[in-house]
Amino acid sequence: MESQTLEHKPFSLFSNKSTPKTLIPTPKTPTNRRPSKTLTKSTQNPPNSLKFSDLSLSEWAIDTCKELGMKAPTPVQQHCIPRILAGDDVLGIAQTGSGKTAAFALPILNRLAEGPFGVFALVLTPTRELAYQLAEQFRALGSSLHLRCAVVVGGMDMISQLQELGRRPHVVVATPGRIKVLLEENPDIPAVFSKTKFLVLDEADRVLDAGFEDALRVVFQCLPKNRQTLLFSATMTSELQTLLELSANKAFFYEAYEGFKTVDSLKQQYVFVPKHVKDVYLLYILSKMEDLKIRSAIIFVSTCRNCHLLSLLLEELDQTAAALHSHKSQSLRLAALHRFKSGQVPLLLATDVASRGLDIPTVDLVINYDIPRFPRDYVHRVGRTARAGRGGMAVSFVTENDIALVHGIEEVIGKQLELFECKENDVLADITKVYKARRVASMRMMDDGFEETAKARKEQKLKMLAEKGLLKNESRKRKKSKISD
Repeated sequence: MESQTLEHKPFSLFSNKSTPKTLIPTPKTPTNRRPSKTLTKSTQNPPNSLKFSDLSLSEWAIDTCKELGMKAPTPVQQHCIPRILAGDDVLGIAQTGSGKTAAFALPILNRLAEGPFGVFALVLTPTRELAYQLAEQFRALGSSLHLRCAVVVGGMDMISQLQELGRRPHVVVATPGRIKVLLEENPDIPAVFSKTKFLVLDEADRVLDAGFEDALRVVFQCLPKNRQTLLFSATMTSELQTLLELSANKAFFYEAYEGFKTVDSLKQQYVFVPKHVKDVYLLYILSKMEDLKIRSAIIFVSTCRNCHLLSLLLEELDQTAAALHSHKSQSLRLAALHRFKSGQVPLLLATDVASRGLDIPTVDLVINYDIPRFPRDYVHRVGRTARAGRGGMAVSFVTENDIALVHGIEEVIGKQLELFECKENDVLADITKVYKARRVASMRMMDDGFEETAKARKEQKLKMLAEKGLLKNESRKRKKSKISD
């Protein structure tokens, strides 16, 4: 039984609650009693006049929201915060930029303030960068509590992480792989989580992928069964739907999700380009950033190789950019992200490692240098801009090989991309300069040993997957994801 995958045997994430359930209104006062409830597909928004003070939050939490400029709770916060405070397990589905993090962080911190002890909450997230961002948001929201928050991700020193866990931080934000290793290799660590009150799966659709299955099993064995489980995601997947159906009497379900949709404040455009002049068009658009009043931009590419090559190319063209991809060490990834978030560089080159959850208010433009294979990846990428009601712009480079992918994206999001207007003569004016820079960048890439490093990493990954018997699972997962999209 233990060898079965998530696809065949979804985890029993939600605690067993046999209490008969009836629909209840949003509670106005805090309660320690677990209320009767029903699984409801809550899609109706509460009145816009609701304030944080109407959600049963403590006075200090309301004051913190004011200090952080959070004027009024978003729909996902209005629905989920009272249910979490009431002791419910919650599955929340809402668009990117809708305030999902505060929807679970505020009630967790509210409960923590009533009796702070040990590791009160464990938050699992699929990427390292998102883990650090979540920790920052927890610290900001819990600033008046002297919150102790630890980040446990791969690529960082394990000894330091073990020592930090041994000091029993209030909140642990982790990636599944690293927390699994620490739990298995140190007999003292499982006890750290023996009284944990909350388990949160952020970007739950990704965390529940089969690739994380072994890690999740190890984590769940160390957590108490009477915990609250909170799952939040921007997209509904077949795995989440199956989990929901199996947990029909055990969770509150909030959904503000109508498929893979993008926000109305996002201007979505495309440029049809011959493949060999992509870089020329990129330089042209970057040269127009000031005219378009764009403060910063994220450029998404499909592979680590393209990301590294493009960073060398832009450097040759005197364009200041930071690069973020999985072939970099974690310290370099954090440094690149810090330089971009702090405004030291206006451009971030990234693979899809940066497409989930990152919230950087100054990002006004997303460029899809390579079109993603799946529409959901497009939605997550362009969701890095036009967040929290702000405007934003997304430009996709479309070659003749990408037409079918773009049509698939348009069908899923229910919108047609608009043409980005540009004069070809103006664009191609710098073609010679760009071609020379690309030749130099290619030679530099040969000299810096990137190809050898990438080859070694690929062989190591294949070996690891083969040892875990996940190669077939990975293939099945890709096929299933394609069918779902």
